[in-house]
Amino acid sequence: MLLRLRVSLPDRPGGLGQVAKSLGALGADILQVTVLEREAGRAVDDFTVSWPGKVPASEARERLSAVPGVRVEGVWVTKDVPGSAPDYDLLMHVAMEPARGFATLVDALPGLCGAEWSLALADGAVRHASLAAPAEFFLPEPPPRAITRDADPLRLMLLPVLTQSMHVVVARAEGPVFHRAEVERAARIVDVVARMAARA
Repeated sequence: MLLRLRVSLPDRPGGLGQVAKSLGALGADILQVTVLEREAGRAVDDFTVSWPGKVPASEARERLSAVPGVRVEGVWVTKDVPGSAPDYDLLMHVAMEPARGFATLVDALPGLCGAEWSLALADGAVRHASLAAPAEFFLPEPPPRAITRDADPLRLMLLPVLTQSMHVVVARAEGPVFHRAEVERAARIVDVVARMAARA
């Protein structure tokens, strides 16, 4: 099973090694580490690990939380295969069929963002939806620009497409709220797709 763990830790020599050692003691194989943030003496990192089925994810949270200065911000199942380039694959598909750009984007975003579903909303109606997305969705007024909010039990990312009078919504049921680095990456992808689709 592949898991993603978001960990906040002291940004000092040996901090990352302590987390890696704790994961190794649990039998987890670290496949990828992504640094999301380094500020004020702390780092926020996402670890993608191959997780032994016999060890519950809650034990990872407990063990890592026991490391001095470490905070576990989220543990969730992921389908993101380390070493793959799904964002490039998405853009290639859109380049081949730009008229289907937003439908392709909405289908791909859950995998890109470690989320459950996404949809594109315009004039109050769902225009495109991935699997598991609701048939209806209501934005707050006025809709925010590229931020996240807690909407129990979902964590939502709302991304405007100004050229199309549309919003793209991405929802995560497990794990933490979307980090600003995730929001910025998704916003750039949405902007590129919007430009490509506009030329179709």
